[in-house]
Amino acid sequence: MSNQTAGQTSPTTPRQLADDYVQQLAALDPSTAVGLGINRDDTRMPDYSPEAHQQKAELIRATLQRLEALEAEAGPFDALDERCARLLRDRLGVELEAYDAGEHLRPLRIIGSPVDGARSIFLMMPQSSDADWEVITARMERFPDAYTSLIRSLEQGREQQLFAAPLQVESIITQLQEWVASQTTWFHDFVSAGPAHLSDRLRAAADGAVSAVRDLRTYLSEVYLPAAAGTPDAVGEERYLLNTRRWMGASIDPEEVYAWGWEEFRRLDAQMRTLAEEILPGSTPVECMRWLDKNGRRVEGVEEIRQWLQQMMDTAIEELDGKHFDIAEPIKHVEAMIAPPGSAAAPYYTRPSLDFARPGRTWLPTLGQTVFPLYDLVSTWYHEGVPGHHLQLAQWVLMAPQLSTFQTTIGSSSGATEGWALYAERLMDELGYFDAEERMGYLDCQMMRAVRVVIDLGMHLHLQIPDDSPVAPGQRWNRENATEFFAAHSGRPQDFIDSEIIRYLGWPGQAISYKLGERSWLAGREAAQKAQGEDFNLKDWHMKALSLGALGLDDLETELARL
Repeated sequence: MSNQTAGQTSPTTPRQLADDYVQQLAALDPSTAVGLGINRDDTRMPDYSPEAHQQKAELIRATLQRLEALEAEAGPFDALDERCARLLRDRLGVELEAYDAGEHLRPLRIIGSPVDGARSIFLMMPQSSDADWEVITARMERFPDAYTSLIRSLEQGREQQLFAAPLQVESIITQLQEWVASQTTWFHDFVSAGPAHLSDRLRAAADGAVSAVRDLRTYLSEVYLPAAAGTPDAVGEERYLLNTRRWMGASIDPEEVYAWGWEEFRRLDAQMRTLAEEILPGSTPVECMRWLDKNGRRVEGVEEIRQWLQQMMDTAIEELDGKHFDIAEPIKHVEAMIAPPGSAAAPYYTRPSLDFARPGRTWLPTLGQTVFPLYDLVSTWYHEGVPGHHLQLAQWVLMAPQLSTFQTTIGSSSGATEGWALYAERLMDELGYFDAEERMGYLDCQMMRAVRVVIDLGMHLHLQIPDDSPVAPGQRWNRENATEFFAAHSGRPQDFIDSEIIRYLGWPGQAISYKLGERSWLAGREAAQKAQGEDFNLKDWHMKALSLGALGLDDLETELARL
């Protein structure tokens, strides 16, 4: 780990304390260790039990107490350590609030829950040697432990009347069914790549994992779902504001953000209408995108689209390096992947390990598709890959020795990371990378994020829809009119839209982090340009900004303006 000399046992700076926290958390939580690419001989599955959550909470409390003591002992920190101290206080403090509120007892949602986390851990593990497969085998043999521990937490939540909404539970039941629907399940497909001498154990481990999936599905269907009946989809203001701080590192004024979201919606709607008229005269934006689905450029075949996305990222690296960014050699390797079946609809990115042995990866859920229109994928892959998530998060790995592992990995929040990725899309538009088709896809991606602001806030806080809205004017937001509104202003297919609405309801406050994060990145750049005038160099600013490490949105704009 960075900033801590070998054998040092007592951290004396916030950055050392942050690294000490990461080491201790990785010892408690195998999923953290796998994400970082450390403790590679650990064969445990993640423990989602109440006792494991309590251990993590105790670690957080001890770390915050030690930080307070360091401040009393050392006096003012230097700028780097003070930035790390602010991040520790913010990230650990809000996680402790979430624990005290019982959020860990109702963690079920269509994306980013322990249910899919237990499976995803295998996709992050090395698979290149017999020793790697020994660890995989032993870990998969323990797969049922993860779901057993999750059920214990769900049962404690049931005792305390803290439930996930039935919509989330039903969606997870559907996902679990898809995982094991065929005779050859995902688990069996995965272990089929293992060495012959482990084949019997691997098949037995896959059988055990499938049995655990079916047991969890039965529990959710027959025990948990009936008990959760009546739990509302919306979480209300108190939980919503807590979760916005978890995902963004910022407090918000819901009324201001809601009004701004509508302004962004109207601005983007006007741009899309103008462009639709250019591409297909007489069409609305949605009609134009439906036409592009059938008549625009597209790629046929799942492997073919994976290769196309890989080439796109490789080209972006080649063309941007030295002009708009200085891209280090380890960052130039990024892999395009196809997401496993039963994933949520949205593409996503996974970070490289600390030693880059596992590269950064972009993941495309196909949802059964074999033909892929390109107009909506180009901007999305600038977001997920380069210059988006991969360029930022892989650059952070390079900065870990100067900052801390906490600041460059688990201390991040989606406001700064999703905000950068959305900024990256806009940057490629500013640089002239999109033709008319691709720019329609870019605007569609921007519109989706603006719609997220409006309907995420609207559904969870039961806000009123403005009288000039094209859908449900004057009504209060709910799942039905939010779905209608989204579909009326998006080129995405209906199954994607349905999945997204469920995602927002299950992950309150995360969906608004994209546009609010982008707003902070743009404001920070504008302030830096204004301060430096003709001396402002965009490439230098980009590299300094990408080397800051994690920041909450409350800090991000201020730090960016100083660069």
